[in-house]
Amino acid sequence: MEKLQKMISEKSVVIFSKNSCCMSHTIKTLFLDFGVNPTIYELDEINRGKEIEQALAQLGCSPTVPVVFIGGQLVGGANQVMSLHLNRSLVPMLKRVGALWL
Repeated sequence: MEKLQKMISEKSVVIFSKNSCCMSHTIKTLFLDFGVNPTIYELDEINRGKEIEQALAQLGCSPTVPVVFIGGQLVGGANQVMSLHLNRSLVPMLKRVGALWL
């Protein structure tokens, strides 16, 4: 859990993902299309990915990918991110943490 907290706090936007997950791809594309440069951890490719996935589950993340943190705060998965985007809350949130300069 300590390793997870360190990973989350190091960058303004952190995405936990899997290459095999289509929703992960969609969320990564959304942020990249905004011009955000998120830190992306591919849990199916990194060392201790299963351990990190279990820690995400302990935080209440279900499903465990994709999971997005903005400014060190858990935003949630694809549904939560898309809801924020559709109600126009995502861009202001990204601006507040310095991840977007539109």
